[in-house]
Amino acid sequence: MPHAMIEVRRRWTDNEEVAIIDAVHGAMVSAFRIPTKDKHVRLMVHEPHRFAAPADLAQPEFLTIVTIDCFAGRSVDAKRKLYTEIVERLSLLGIPADHVSVLLRDSPTENWGIRGGQAACDIDLGFEIRV
Repeated sequence: MPHAMIEVRRRWTDNEEVAIIDAVHGAMVSAFRIPTKDKHVRLMVHEPHRFAAPADLAQPEFLTIVTIDCFAGRSVDAKRKLYTEIVERLSLLGIPADHVSVLLRDSPTENWGIRGGQAACDIDLGFEIRV
């Protein structure tokens, strides 16, 4: 049940924002094999003056940072697939590939309290983490 935060520095239409959220979620479903219904994705729009961009970006208004917190255990190949899929799916929405950064933070299941305050390590998650 990864949790993702997408940060952008320009306004998008409501439909475009939903498409950005769906792109990141779809990449997590594909790469990490999480259930489709397991959707924990937020989008935050920053005012450009509050979100510094590298000076060498051709279109700084498209800078996009995706931060994902997830359970530890995914293989490096699954992580590589995730990064590639996020960039590819966002590029279909007009976000240049070199304007996307992904930060993945994985932590042990005992560090997650879910489903009414249970430690994730104590319950059947319904999907495999080691992919």
